[in-house]
Amino acid sequence: MVQAADLQGIARTLAEWETGPVAEQSLTIPWRAGALPARKYLPIGTWRRAFLLVPGVHASGVDEPRLVGFARDLASIGHPVVTVGPPDLARYTISPAVTDAIEDAAAWLSQQRELSPDGRVGMMGISFAGGLSIVAAGRPALRDRVAAVLSLGGHGDLPRTLRYLCTGILPDGNRLPPHDYGVVIILLGVADRLVPAEQVPMLREALNSFLEASRLDLFDKAQSAAEFERAKTLAGSLPEPARTLMQYVNQRDVEHLGPILLPHVRAFGGDPALSPAFAPPPSAPVFLLHGAGDNVIPAAESVALAGTLAERGVHARVLVTPLITHAEVDRPATKDEIWNLMRFWYEVGRAGKP
Repeated sequence: MVQAADLQGIARTLAEWETGPVAEQSLTIPWRAGALPARKYLPIGTWRRAFLLVPGVHASGVDEPRLVGFARDLASIGHPVVTVGPPDLARYTISPAVTDAIEDAAAWLSQQRELSPDGRVGMMGISFAGGLSIVAAGRPALRDRVAAVLSLGGHGDLPRTLRYLCTGILPDGNRLPPHDYGVVIILLGVADRLVPAEQVPMLREALNSFLEASRLDLFDKAQSAAEFERAKTLAGSLPEPARTLMQYVNQRDVEHLGPILLPHVRAFGGDPALSPAFAPPPSAPVFLLHGAGDNVIPAAESVALAGTLAERGVHARVLVTPLITHAEVDRPATKDEIWNLMRFWYEVGRAGKP
């Protein structure tokens, strides 16, 4: 966590005592619908528990720079890491097929004896993949094959999360302005419910242009700006009602777009395969790490899920920390906050010991 946060000083010096070189390799993993793009990160030296690491909703998949950095950090302290990119997540889609892909990838990793000598793996999911990883870990095919599950900024109840993104209202009734990224994902998924069939492909092209611009904004501001302009141009060429919907997107107008999407969130996200709150729980310990001010998936999701899992007899540990935004350790830290985060990670490591 010190490495992920790019902390300096004595904390960095101590952390680097524990790190070593890493070898990387691209591969594919078989699953029920074909092959999954994946990347393997292997420590040079002593190995600990292997982890499957799944990115959130992002077109870059296993090549997403922050995911690559996190995987390297994990591998540098002795954990073999396999990252896997479910195709639907790369298409900005949250679907039961993603949960299936995570399940199949974890089962595959548990069968690789050079990586998982005892047939058990750790699982980590980022953002929406966090909740989906917990669902996958509870399935019969993974029983006794999972040592621990970590959700970083994940959800417990997907429809409740989507309602928050549309309204900005937290489960306790308080308000937290939601990030506009979330409603764009919802609109992409329910476009066929809101516009005539002939407008759906055009609207989705414009939405994907906006999402691509958001992705590029992380590392290429100029190209991102050009793609945002393209999204605006596409919006102007759309017929109504697609034009107005896309204009709301370009204006980041959640206030108007949210109420339009709200009636459709149950149909979009109501499958039990998408919410650990409604799915059979895993037998492995579950760790829930969440940013205190997260406005994509609010921290209340992890807190509520920890209670639900505990009621079902699952060992669930939750940490809500101001060090994290949505799924990034990128906030100024106090010594107490760093200690809490390091202690949390220590518990994950203990649960994942071979």
